[in-house]
Amino acid sequence: MTISVVRLGSARGKGEGPRLGTVRRPPRGVKKQDYARLDYYDAWLPELSPSATLIKLAHRDWKTFARRYRKEMQGQEHLLQTLSALSRGTDFSVGCYCEDEARCHRSILRQILLEHGARIAK
Repeated sequence: MTISVVRLGSARGKGEGPRLGTVRRPPRGVKKQDYARLDYYDAWLPELSPSATLIKLAHRDWKTFARRYRKEMQGQEHLLQTLSALSRGTDFSVGCYCEDEARCHRSILRQILLEHGARIAK
């Protein structure tokens, strides 16, 4: 059982399980009832997305963004522990819209979840 880290809107992988959208805003131009059908997400967890102010910083200063995002996630300890525990008993995924995971908060979220003992898919 593992957590897959995915790009929202991409085709679902085999055994990926339910998708959790860790984004600040829902997808533009998509009806709420179509989020899951169009492979965005099944449940929305905006608490795991960077704040709006921090998102603006990501384009200018990635290192500072990463440090501040980690600090924001300290306030979500209960969610991180819950997801980590769930990863040991079920498959699910977390994701964001960004094309390049290396320049997306989900790359940092992946590391934070690993630090909390989550099982992450390769």
